Amino acid sequence: MSLFRMFRSIQFKLILMVLLLILIAVQLIGVYFISTMKNSLINSFTGNLNQQATLLTTFLSDPSLTATNAAKDGEGETGANEMLSSLVGNFFTISGAEVQVLDSSGKVLATSKKQQPSVVGRKNTSLLVSRALQGVRDNEEEIIDEDSTRNKVIAKPVISNNKIVGAVYIVAPMKEVYETMEGINRIFVSGTLIALGLTAVLGVLLSGTITSPIKALTRQATEVAEGRFDQRVPVFGRDEIGQLSSAFNDMTDRLSEALTVNEEEKEKLASILSNMSDGVLATDELGKVIVTNRRARGMLGIADMKDGTTLSSALGIEKMPIAETLQGKQSSLLLRRDSETEGELVFRVTLTPIRRRDKGVAGAIAVLQDVTEMEKLEQSRREFVANVSHELRTPLTTIKSYAEALEDGALEEPPLADRFVGVIRNETERMIRLVTDLLHLSRFDSKRNQLRRQKTDLPLMLEEVVDRFSFQLRQKAITATVKVDDKKKTAWLDRDGIDQVLDNLVSNAIKYTLDGGAIEITCKTNDNGLLAIAIKDTGIGIPKKDLARIFERFYRVDKARSRNMGGTGLGLSIAREIVRAHGGSIGIESEANVGTVVTVLLPIVPEGSEPS
Repeated sequence: MSLFRMFRSIQFKLILMVLLLILIAVQLIGVYFISTMKNSLINSFTGNLNQQATLLTTFLSDPSLTATNAAKDGEGETGANEMLSSLVGNFFTISGAEVQVLDSSGKVLATSKKQQPSVVGRKNTSLLVSRALQGVRDNEEEIIDEDSTRNKVIAKPVISNNKIVGAVYIVAPMKEVYETMEGINRIFVSGTLIALGLTAVLGVLLSGTITSPIKALTRQATEVAEGRFDQRVPVFGRDEIGQLSSAFNDMTDRLSEALTVNEEEKEKLASILSNMSDGVLATDELGKVIVTNRRARGMLGIADMKDGTTLSSALGIEKMPIAETLQGKQSSLLLRRDSETEGELVFRVTLTPIRRRDKGVAGAIAVLQDVTEMEKLEQSRREFVANVSHELRTPLTTIKSYAEALEDGALEEPPLADRFVGVIRNETERMIRLVTDLLHLSRFDSKRNQLRRQKTDLPLMLEEVVDRFSFQLRQKAITATVKVDDKKKTAWLDRDGIDQVLDNLVSNAIKYTLDGGAIEITCKTNDNGLLAIAIKDTGIGIPKKDLARIFERFYRVDKARSRNMGGTGLGLSIAREIVRAHGGSIGIESEANVGTVVTVLLPIVPEGSEPS
């Protein structure tokens, strides 16, 4: 890996560039020099060969030799051949060259190769020989023999008295010429390698003066990128690299100052966002969330905002309001979400565009305010006003109607007047109960209701509850039983408050239990050390959809039937507030047409103390 990094370094590239330039220059010079040298050697060799061949042809053109060569007797011919062989054998100075003297018919008269006497007397069929015997003077070519040796071949005519009397055929090896070229090539390659080596060494030394400041800049840039601004780049001179190093040091100082200021502002902003009671989400110009605070993630139920999440998907709303905000329009909307622990949550979302000078809208900010309690309070207020108005309007209308009837003449008829007066009295008592219950709730809401604890005999308290409803129980033939755990006979309670709770629960059990049913009241200590008082009936039960709201104020499962039975819809609400004031809780379990069980859990406290 380090070797690969070295190949990518600028120092290696500089050295490689210089080496390539030197190599290209040397190669161009070498190609030209060697080519010129080769041509010169070959031309010199060929010229020398031609000179000697011309000299030989001049010598052979002597009439005396021609006359001797033309003799017909055997003894004269043999002597002439021996003289020619001796001549060509001693005439040529080129090593390894073969010289043949031919007559006008192309037959070999003599050769310089004494080891090949069989050639003499044979005809040379070479094309160059034929051309020479036809009078062509410039006949030469290069051939490669069976031993892969390159040879120069020359054939020249022998002219005597303007008549072609024969030819000279010369084959000279060019081995020495090419060996000389190979030697020159080796010297040139060695010189090239030595020059490249020296160039590489000098390149390393010279490139270091350039790459060392660059490496120092690179290290400092890495330090700056990692947030360390205390180091400085050394300045070695006033050249371009020195000026770059000075500028980089100045940039590092300014960047350090700017980042310090930015970090301070960022910390302030992060602290503000983290401690805001409202959720904040900021987006870029494309509507993608870039900043969120902890409150926003908690309100939206998102543990970690993924990169690229759009504001519309994070809020679970349509894209149109976000698009309008990114176009510069401010808007507000309500966002409702269901929570497993807190039920329905209501958030007010205010969308505001982020404007950047000279660049228009650069994003949007969404501020989330939890208005769940406000909405619940507003809804409760509306429902409370509506319920109170409705509860008061019905008896007031009835009283008004019967009072007008009495005024119109019903007083003259005593039986009818007595019945009308009884109705007015009942409706008045109903309004008094309603107002009394409202006053009770008002005291609980304002924390003005004080508990008056006293030592209470639990079996006696429960028996007295049953006694108070003995008439109603006999009317409907309902059997009521009381069971108290022997381990717990007394407790410190607000007797009046708990009596009111039990009266309300037993009254409801009697109302909604059919004739011949049963009610069971039990009191014991549960596994958690709490006092548990349960009222179980065999009545009509409560539908599951109504169980969650059964303790709400003015809530009735069967509104018409409850009102006819004289209920105000506040009894269970008051019972819950009394139990809560004791530090306990109240729960209800019910099944339609099977029965209902209401359980009151109260902490067991020492004498004279309040629950924690």
